[in-house]
Amino acid sequence: MSESTRLSPGDTAPEFTLADDTGKQVALSDYLGRKVIVYFYPAAMTPGCTKQACDFTDSLEALRGAGFDVLGISPDKPEKLAKFREKDGLSITLLSDPDKQVMKDYGAFGEKKLYGKVVEGVIRSTIVVDEDGKVFLAQYNVKATGHVAKLKRDLALNEA
Repeated sequence: MSESTRLSPGDTAPEFTLADDTGKQVALSDYLGRKVIVYFYPAAMTPGCTKQACDFTDSLEALRGAGFDVLGISPDKPEKLAKFREKDGLSITLLSDPDKQVMKDYGAFGEKKLYGKVVEGVIRSTIVVDEDGKVFLAQYNVKATGHVAKLKRDLALNEA
């Protein structure tokens, strides 16, 4: 198992085009000129991932007001993402990365500890990309609960 290379602030964010929950193609370059929070999560409709997606949805207005868009990426198929959106009333953009290539490009797939065992899988990660497509902030092995509040502090965004 190989550790994918983690990104650091100042790196150029790898370009990607993935299908959203409606099957529409969404590219990172669509967001040039805006800041984008790209977060990677293991699976739709699991407790931690649901909490995180709901937190991002609840904070979306404040984040957008500060110039940030949010893209959530998981290996789930678009059909499952559509169910996830509907079930939990999510307003963030959900993208499907079934072959996990984008996750690997971003260092969000590789070895991680799960219940004391080393397994290969999705590493819950958040990468903030600036208006020029450069990495502004890279956080790996983030916690699902409380992460959005911490991220807002790290980005110096006051609670709206």
